[in-house]
Amino acid sequence: MKKVFKVKDLDCAHCAGLIEDAVKKISGVEAASLNFMMMNLSVEAEEAEFPRIQKEIKKAAKKIEPDCTIVF
Repeated sequence: MKKVFKVKDLDCAHCAGLIEDAVKKISGVEAASLNFMMMNLSVEAEEAEFPRIQKEIKKAAKKIEPDCTIVF
């Protein structure tokens, strides 16, 4: 299943790329794409895995860009 999340307070495209790479490495994520211009994060994974994956996405994003917020 594919879900799209809004990204807030992301300051640069480089950080967007780092967050995208980190999300792709999360166990259970089949595909991920962060569009810096649209401020959207698309994630493909099994429906049952999303609660755990969302927590890991939030943790990874905060580690790379402390001001960044992913709206789930």
